Amino acid sequence: MLYALIAVVAVVAIYFLFLRKRGTPELGAPPTGRAEPKRQEPKRPEPRPQKADAPSGPSAPASGEASPPPPPSRKRDSIPAPRSAEAPLHVSQPPPGARELEVEGLRRGLTKSRESEGFFGRLRSLFSGKRQLDTALVSELEEVLLTSDVGVETTALLLERVRQGLEKGELSDTEKVWDALRAEALRVLDVAGTKRGGLALRGNPTVVLLVGVNGAGKTTTIGKLATKLQAAGHKVVLAAGDTFRAAAVQQLVVWGERVGCTVVKGKDGADPGSVVFDAIKKAQESGADIVLADTAGRLHTKTNLMTEMKKIAKTAEKALPEAPHEILLVMDATTGQNALAQAREFKEALPLTGIVLTKLDGTAKGGVVIGVAHALSLPVRFVGLGERAEDLREFSAEPFVEALLGREADESSSTAGAS
Repeated sequence: MLYALIAVVAVVAIYFLFLRKRGTPELGAPPTGRAEPKRQEPKRPEPRPQKADAPSGPSAPASGEASPPPPPSRKRDSIPAPRSAEAPLHVSQPPPGARELEVEGLRRGLTKSRESEGFFGRLRSLFSGKRQLDTALVSELEEVLLTSDVGVETTALLLERVRQGLEKGELSDTEKVWDALRAEALRVLDVAGTKRGGLALRGNPTVVLLVGVNGAGKTTTIGKLATKLQAAGHKVVLAAGDTFRAAAVQQLVVWGERVGCTVVKGKDGADPGSVVFDAIKKAQESGADIVLADTAGRLHTKTNLMTEMKKIAKTAEKALPEAPHEILLVMDATTGQNALAQAREFKEALPLTGIVLTKLDGTAKGGVVIGVAHALSLPVRFVGLGERAEDLREFSAEPFVEALLGREADESSSTAGAS
């Protein structure tokens, strides 16, 4: 009996120690037959189609990390453009394919220059009926350029190109002479390494100081600029810095009311620098994008007045580092070569960034644009071709040269027939 009990105990012990242990699944192991499909069905195969083109080895994980960046990228793109360091601020955005309309609009504004007694008209008369081109043409061309306010230096530059072409036989007909003049004018107007046309938002806010002599059209230019900028969705503050002329302050207030932008002004005879300072602070408080600051007309021959202009610029910098971001010289195109003398004095006194040529529709000497750009090595940023706000146009060299020196279809065909 005892032996039988011992035998039963031994059998039970062997069963539990060996047979039961080998057949029992481990803790956490999946049930037989159903776990395998789950283990072999991970969710990772989803991204593998994207990894297929990725290089293997250590660079492979980088392709997996390349997809997350879109969220931060979209976040950066959502930052408003006015806060960008060099965000372009074009006040007019012509639709694609509107070049012909732009050229036609410029031609209308340059009507006086294109008439028979104007710059283009006189050139056309010079070339029409020419059967033979020789060096005698150069002296006749020189007279037209000089009397059209192109300037001595710029005239010499243009003539040298024509003279070389004639000597080499490259300019065999009048059409090629026209092409050479247009190409050289375009090269002069497209000032290398400088901003071209319009404005750029470079600060918070961007401060633009407009300077020039009395009667150049600074206040009117500011009003037109404000109209275009506000229409483009930019918030503008005007600084009535011409505190010595009550009419100028009132004129700017009228523009502000008409356009719907804030005008900061001081008392009659107040320090113009303090007005510009207050305008910058006002723009910062209100979240404005740009400050357009008017200044009193300065005679370029008056040293004390030019020194005061420097103080205004320094005051603006105290209100906002790096301000003013733009200093535009407003010039009356009808003053011709006198405008160049003015411009040189202003350029010596201030770090000018561009030129605004006003009243270009009122002169037959449209060549002054070429002369000014070449003499000062400064870009023309805007041209005024009429009284309306839309007549203040961003300057673009190629359509302007085409409008000034380009011939219309009927003119080209008649010239070709004559030659």
